[in-house]
Amino acid sequence: MKIRGRLKLWFTEPRANVFVSGITDYVADKVISYLLQNCPPESGLIIFKDLSKPPFYRLYTLGIPSKKVVDFNGLQLVLEKAGT
Repeated sequence: MKIRGRLKLWFTEPRANVFVSGITDYVADKVISYLLQNCPPESGLIIFKDLSKPPFYRLYTLGIPSKKVVDFNGLQLVLEKAGT
């Protein structure tokens, strides 16, 4: 089974290649580890993991993402064009 197909088992895909879920931290760590080990760098992954303390998320990347990731006063943000 392809990786995207596996993700669709546990995640909702509200937009193409955007996956959202409320899985437990343990399962999230396993999924993130799997993705980072099995996806090629050219996939340009950006993964957000929910945290219970500020900044309330952790950002993981693999390869060069199509969206630009910037650091703003220690807070990682993803730049997106207006209207997208």
